[in-house]
Amino acid sequence: MTGIKKNTVQTNLQSARQPQPTVRLARTADEIRRAQILRYKVFYEEHGATPSEEVRQQKRDFDKFDDTADHVIVLADAPGTPDADKIVGTYRLLRQDIAESGGGFYSSSEYDLTNLQQTGASLLELGRSCVLAPYRTKPVLNLLWQGIADYVAANNIGILFGCASIPGTDIQAIAPWLSYLHHYHPTPENLRPRALDDRYLPMNLIAKDDLDERAVFASLPPLIKGYLRIGGTVGDGAVLDKDFNTIDVCIVMPTSHITNRYRKYYERKIQRPICGGYSEEGADA
Repeated sequence: MTGIKKNTVQTNLQSARQPQPTVRLARTADEIRRAQILRYKVFYEEHGATPSEEVRQQKRDFDKFDDTADHVIVLADAPGTPDADKIVGTYRLLRQDIAESGGGFYSSSEYDLTNLQQTGASLLELGRSCVLAPYRTKPVLNLLWQGIADYVAANNIGILFGCASIPGTDIQAIAPWLSYLHHYHPTPENLRPRALDDRYLPMNLIAKDDLDERAVFASLPPLIKGYLRIGGTVGDGAVLDKDFNTIDVCIVMPTSHITNRYRKYYERKIQRPICGGYSEEGADA
């Protein structure tokens, strides 16, 4: 009787194994650089953003805020596997205490954040979110949010905010989206960021009665739709970002206002804390 060879069984088991992505904070300068390379692939190569000459030469998306921010990363597979070091998703997190002791918030170049900064709540700016195309699945997106939730809990964050980008620069083409956000999801006035006067684009382009609420919501970009589902609101005015080929809106999410539907999910801790310290291990000389 002919048996099945052991190595054949092992090969079949390995091929049937499903990857197990993991999430944590970037720990080294090299991991931050690889997250920046991922951002370059998504923002510039895929979505057509216009890089500076320095960014183009290095093929990584970077700015002054990267040096002081924390970076959540999703790794393609569990430790000890061939793809354990492959970064497939990232989010940049910038705490208020860090921003105010350094270069400020990225969003300040587009929005007046005075109302947010006067609340006394601890702020966390979210930005530079992206996932490599083959990994844009619900489990990977959930991992990013699990990482953010753990970070929020560890740092006692009261309000999440940041610029969310809508692809394209034709404001009339996205008039239903902007108008829907303006009418149905405005940030409360006492918290509301406002686009800077020299960059302000009106969002009230279509009357509320002329919008098909359900149809417009269903057609929104997935990231913005996700923010709204967990209680996100939108500031006053949109902003054209020519370099990134987008129109931006400012999202505000007080952690106390997260919808009940998502509260348990948001508060759930991942098994391994991501809030480790940064080191220069892995940095180039």
